[in-house]
Amino acid sequence: MEEESFEDLEIATYMNEHYICVKVDREERPDVDSIYMTAVQILTRSGGWPMSTWMTPDRMPFMAGTYFPPRDGVRGTRRGFLTLLKELKEQYATDPAIATKAQELTQRVMQSMRPRPAESGLPTAAVLDRAIDQYWQRFDHANGGMRSGRKFPSSLPIRFLLRYARRTGDERALKMANNTLKAMYRGGLYDHVGSGFHRYTVDPRWDIPHFEKMLYDNALLVVAYAEAWQLTGDAEYRQVATEVLDYVAKEMTNPAGAFYSATDADSEGHEGKFFVWDIPEIQKLLPPDDARLLIRHYGASRRGNFEGHNHLQIEVELATAAQEQGWSLAQAKTRLAAARKTLYDTRAKRIPPLRDDKVMTDWNGLMISAFARAGQAFQNTAYVHRAVQAANFLLQHARRKDGRLMHVYMDGRAYNVALLEDYAFFIAGLLDLHEATGQERWLSEAIRLQKELDVHHWDDKAGGYFMVADDHEDLLVREKSDYDGAIPTGNSYAALNLMRLATFTFKEHYRKAAEQTVRAFGTVLNRGPTQMSLMLLAVDYLLDVPREVVLVTPTAHASTSELLQSLGKTFLPNRAFTMVQEGAPLNRRKALVPWVAEKVSLGGKTTAYVCEMGKCELPTSDAAVFVKQLSKVHRLHPNPTKP
Repeated sequence: MEEESFEDLEIATYMNEHYICVKVDREERPDVDSIYMTAVQILTRSGGWPMSTWMTPDRMPFMAGTYFPPRDGVRGTRRGFLTLLKELKEQYATDPAIATKAQELTQRVMQSMRPRPAESGLPTAAVLDRAIDQYWQRFDHANGGMRSGRKFPSSLPIRFLLRYARRTGDERALKMANNTLKAMYRGGLYDHVGSGFHRYTVDPRWDIPHFEKMLYDNALLVVAYAEAWQLTGDAEYRQVATEVLDYVAKEMTNPAGAFYSATDADSEGHEGKFFVWDIPEIQKLLPPDDARLLIRHYGASRRGNFEGHNHLQIEVELATAAQEQGWSLAQAKTRLAAARKTLYDTRAKRIPPLRDDKVMTDWNGLMISAFARAGQAFQNTAYVHRAVQAANFLLQHARRKDGRLMHVYMDGRAYNVALLEDYAFFIAGLLDLHEATGQERWLSEAIRLQKELDVHHWDDKAGGYFMVADDHEDLLVREKSDYDGAIPTGNSYAALNLMRLATFTFKEHYRKAAEQTVRAFGTVLNRGPTQMSLMLLAVDYLLDVPREVVLVTPTAHASTSELLQSLGKTFLPNRAFTMVQEGAPLNRRKALVPWVAEKVSLGGKTTAYVCEMGKCELPTSDAAVFVKQLSKVHRLHPNPTKP
């Protein structure tokens, strides 16, 4: 529509003469986008972008839709955008029923977006069991993910499945997680030359993507792959997580350390042109044997799989392709890595898709979590440093003078007051950064931001958090979303943050707020738990006994590597972890994390303590003993007849 209508002189002139035109960036104003997308869905029973909405001067919608061709007959449509503009202008001027229609539609929007009444009591393990059953019924056993014509990486809540598998041993959960993780990486959703995940695939087999890449998708997927590696030990999952983070560090990070938002699907006017290959081009770039290996492994052909070209995806196992070449697997890995680098360097000379250089606080919060969590899991200090740089950037540049967090930073300025997701995702990133570094400043900043969120977004009547602050501009409705989509609702993250803060601080008001938040969405969780897949992580946390884990070092330079490696390899999602140096001034740390008090190192060695509600296992400096303590699981169903 940008090219066909808004840049068309006749259409643009008519719009400017007869309408007040407001163009909204839905990433900068998701609060506005959500309201009017609801109107589109009510009127058309579907949604999508671009979105066009006609409204009265007081912002009440009376007509809405998605894509409109510019003129009558274009793309087989009877009525084009220009004709629609003229008809609606005439109706608005002459038909008094327009005002009534706008009021009725606005009421329907407000009713749809108001939170559903909460059910009494906290969700039980039955909610998690019901979620697994629902996912199993909808699971695509042939391709992984949910059965659907398109495949989005968010279509299956991997992190919940991993937790359920850990707590129950249910093989269905692990099968769904493993099959989907493998399919997403090996298929066309993944960029096998430059790394990173595309937005979605247009087919159910994960073959051909919409080539856009989003920061939030890659951040969420890194955490999922890292946790899957912790639970299963599958080296491929670690490889995927590290490749994605290396891509983000190289291509999606600004000079000051913050993360860019996205890259487009198109270049030179064609979707995917930057990413595809032809057989003669591959053969020209690589030695014959290497070309054969790459072509065989990624299933490239002269016919191609995308508009006569090849979008690479794994078709034949590397071990099989290596054997056919007479190579060992190690040789094939080395040669393939060199071949991929050659293709990457060649591709870098092409005209790339446009990059969106906006720095979004919420999406940066997700990527801070990804770098911090992977850094701790894989003991990669460079990843942790990336998270530190990004967090410092947000704390310095994404705040206004009174300290309030802001939503967007671009062109040297921060603008738009932060929304719930900005706070929730950034707080999660800061908590992850504290665990990865042991530095108390990150925990202090998380607590400060949580207080700010509580003051301006908390729902005193029903619990949980509104998307916009209490001093936000007036909108048709103050939304409290109950759906975890491609980007989870901030309430799901907030509930999890509150549980983590309760574990760190032993302050009951955090746990109480977490329970109120989960209870506020009890109706949805009990009736359709898969609608809030990330909130299920908070339910799992509430139903578990979280661990307090601390490492005490005798000196500033004492070795912690073996114990930290053991912690990094262990899937222990419901926990709080910190590190302290014995003898250092700890008054501030004890005030924040009371359970570090009286913890000492033994025998001049770094010592680990694993505790539950202050009751600790025997302290140890033995990594094997530490792993055993960390690996104890409180079963979700103590009754062995349960899954």
